[in-house]
Amino acid sequence: MTEGSPARERLALAVDLPLDQGLALYAQVAPFMGYAKVGLSLFVEHGPAAVTAFQKLGGRVFLDLKLHDIPNTVELAATRAGALGVALLTVHAAGGEAMLKAAVRGAREGARSQGHPPPRVLAVTVLTSLSAEDVTAVGLTGAPEAAAQRLAQLAVRAGVDGLVCSPREAEGLRRLLGPSPLLCTPGIRPAGAELGDQARAETPAFAVRAGADVLVVGRPVHAAADPVAAARAIATEVSFG
Repeated sequence: MTEGSPARERLALAVDLPLDQGLALYAQVAPFMGYAKVGLSLFVEHGPAAVTAFQKLGGRVFLDLKLHDIPNTVELAATRAGALGVALLTVHAAGGEAMLKAAVRGAREGARSQGHPPPRVLAVTVLTSLSAEDVTAVGLTGAPEAAAQRLAQLAVRAGVDGLVCSPREAEGLRRLLGPSPLLCTPGIRPAGAELGDQARAETPAFAVRAGADVLVVGRPVHAAADPVAAARAIATEVSFG
């Protein structure tokens, strides 16, 4: 695999680090990872400045806020996110159809107001940290795969651009929904890596074969003795599946 290959546009680095460390790390691995995923911790601490900092490095920002509130509140927040020029924005599918529609509407309007391409709004189905027992405990019926499929169908009807699911649900969602929704899979762990708090993790090759479009990787790169080598190896695995 060469730097700048198509695999780069399928990989997102979760920059859940202090901002200066996250920027330094992303600058190192950017040849292999096209997205910088700005999550709650960075955004709570730094706000829009965290987004613009990674954009200045050439990263496409994946703003992972998992919005979940009443439709009006989510629409306002999505409008602000769209105005920042982010590429991807997450909301919770469990927020319901009206909220999902409001998120899409807000994100598109915010981007239009500033002359940006509209972000893709991704609906989170079942968090990858939840086991089958956890899914039952929070009130969802059936196995995680069944819950993810129900939430995914709801979200697609509401007009979202894609879905966030574990690699284990991706194949079933692709069969159910066809090629159009973008499927994003966190919980990516190279073979032999520590699972941490991910209950339904899989390897990059597994996720690619299952139909994932964008893979989110964090700790396997953060914690690597050589982050560049780790990112290169993951990109190679994505390229050849």
